[in-house]
Amino acid sequence: MDNTTPKPAGGPLAGIKVLELGTLIAGPFCARMLAEFGADVIKVEAPDGGDPLRQWRVLKDGTSLWWSVQARNKQSITLNMKDARGRAVARQLALEADIIIENYRPGVLEKWGIGYEQLKLENPATIMVRLSGFGQSGPMKDQPGFGAIGESMGGLRYVSGHADRPPVRVGVSIGDSVAALHGVIGAMMALRHRDASGGRVAGQGQMVDVALYESVFNLMESLVPEYDVAGVVRERTGGALPGIVPSNTYTTGDGEHIVIAGNGDAIFKRLMLAIGRIDMAGDAQLARNDGRVPRTAQIDDAIQAWCATQDIDAALATLKAADVPAGKIYSVRDMMSDPQFLARGMFEQHQFADGTPIKLPAVSPKLSATPGGTKWLGPALGQHTDQILHELGYSESEIAALRREGVL
Repeated sequence: MDNTTPKPAGGPLAGIKVLELGTLIAGPFCARMLAEFGADVIKVEAPDGGDPLRQWRVLKDGTSLWWSVQARNKQSITLNMKDARGRAVARQLALEADIIIENYRPGVLEKWGIGYEQLKLENPATIMVRLSGFGQSGPMKDQPGFGAIGESMGGLRYVSGHADRPPVRVGVSIGDSVAALHGVIGAMMALRHRDASGGRVAGQGQMVDVALYESVFNLMESLVPEYDVAGVVRERTGGALPGIVPSNTYTTGDGEHIVIAGNGDAIFKRLMLAIGRIDMAGDAQLARNDGRVPRTAQIDDAIQAWCATQDIDAALATLKAADVPAGKIYSVRDMMSDPQFLARGMFEQHQFADGTPIKLPAVSPKLSATPGGTKWLGPALGQHTDQILHELGYSESEIAALRREGVL
């Protein structure tokens, strides 16, 4: 792989071994972030096709372009987990790992003999991040739970969309991705605790139990106390931010969409002056947010009327000159040519094995001393199987036998 972006020699997680047991988004995204910052991640895949994400969305030569990102820096080993010998290899890898990440339905790992409590008996320092729809306990724990269910139960979908229409989804699998980020945070805290309590040999591991619906629920701001104390159920409000005025999405004369946040008291006055509404800028009732809330529709109508007379560039220039926070709603086409994205190095240039160029999103967050990076694109199915088994002590003849017998 040719990569024009300089890469760090290691990373803040260099030397940390991670075993990924899972498919699709939540578990693999969690492991992906650890791999981006230097962890040695081994991904276990089924021999008959591997992770289904390999076939999702837009494909190149039969493999998902998403795979290039989701599995970057990972090693792929194929194991038939229906075979006791495949499970034995997985168990050996799990006992040697610093962190195990899995997103199977609760109980699956226990059937395979590699559940948290089973591994803990042999290695008390075991850290296992378990991502599931509803967590490892409770009456719903055995039910299948994808990101869409987590988003619905966690409250996000109820408040997404317009009041006169059914709830809508965010355009990405946000529930899975938010759960993955909670998994990363939990893994780092558990690793810190293990190292502080004796390290890899004598330290205390733990299970990190991440439920998709709880991860979404964790984002829901003041939802609970507003209902508990004031009986308020937050509803769908389209592009507006309820109770914080003005903060909405508007359409410009050339059909583009712009977000304008004029909810600070001083900002509101500057915004009204910028759009020629001197009357509203000087209206004492509108000087504070609590006075603006009852007149939200009037304020939004005034801003929309002005936006309709402007193209997107003119609107942004006027608002920038007035020091009013505003921004165009970007498509990926906008991102790829945007000076801010480019200045921050938010795209990495790579090549496939056949020489086809491909850009990937750069690694976030940005660490000044130990940044993350991409060492290689998502691997071919089972690309590292032999190498990993050699490191576990298997001979060439043993590996060949396992492959003949359908274990690999």
